[in-house]
Amino acid sequence: MCGRTACSLAADNLRRACAYRDRRGQHRQPEWVRQERYQPSYNKGPQSSGPVLLSRRHLHQDADSSERVLMDMRWGLVPSWFKQDNPSKLQFNTSNCRSDTMLSKSSYKGALLKGKRCVVLADGFYEWQQHSGGKQPYFIYFPQTKDAVDKEMEGDEEWKGWRLLTMAGIFDCWEPPGGEEMLYTYTIITVDASKDVSFIHHRQVRAGKGVAGMPAILDGDEAVRKWLDFAEVPTQEAVKLIQPTENIVFHPVSTFVNNIRNNTPECVAPIELGAKKEVKATPSNKVMLGWLKSSQESSPQKKENDLPKWKSQFIHSPSPKKTSADVLQQWLGKQGQPAAKKHKA
Repeated sequence: MCGRTACSLAADNLRRACAYRDRRGQHRQPEWVRQERYQPSYNKGPQSSGPVLLSRRHLHQDADSSERVLMDMRWGLVPSWFKQDNPSKLQFNTSNCRSDTMLSKSSYKGALLKGKRCVVLADGFYEWQQHSGGKQPYFIYFPQTKDAVDKEMEGDEEWKGWRLLTMAGIFDCWEPPGGEEMLYTYTIITVDASKDVSFIHHRQVRAGKGVAGMPAILDGDEAVRKWLDFAEVPTQEAVKLIQPTENIVFHPVSTFVNNIRNNTPECVAPIELGAKKEVKATPSNKVMLGWLKSSQESSPQKKENDLPKWKSQFIHSPSPKKTSADVLQQWLGKQGQPAAKKHKA
């Protein structure tokens, strides 16, 4: 399942990171809808709002279905047919939708057959591994390159910063009986976990088989295009995109993220398992960024043979080797510098 995500890019950078080519091959950025409602977060859970991509035709019937918009929606789908006066009265959890039942459950089937497909955006998502001492959280995301650190702030038209995780979702629009504002909500589709991360959230079911779930990740713009363009790509073809992917990386993070109220870079910062002393939680971004910087400077350079033997955790790049965790730490430092200066003033 997917129960917690992070999406920390500012609204303008988020728009740049979602650049695409339309049906005519023109380079475009999606139009923001309700941008003022978007709030970046390192620790986002169900019932909070988050950014999604959808076809512009859902909002404007005469629009080209290949055009995209960015919208802030609430996580946890409320079906359009829900009759109560308050969406909180919905008596079942709709934050995730299992791929094997999405075409049979009434909560999702109607919206899916009407083409209400969206792409949920995130830096990455969290999963917890159960062990004797409790639960160890991990942060899971797309492999990142050095460009994510070095070129993110250059202001080029082409985005070269953090590569956002693109998760397949279904959305719906619920109209309150009293005629209040329409409520847009979404659910994240989940699939069986890929073998590289199944150890993190492995669980047993009555049938005796080990089952683990993860978001249905759309890897690459072609997959994103087909999922969003409901007018050109029918449901039967689009659902073929819903399958596990091996193209992900991960690292352990502090249990600081366990508390949904904690919302600082510490939530996504890599930690070293087995360390005698874990980083203490602090509400100050300035202290947090200082810790990130000091941990980089004090940690000895690891040799390739000393790295954990997780196949998907590290990017295989030309020498010198650079891990996604290293890139993430540098990215966090750059993201946080303006905030730290402002805090100091």
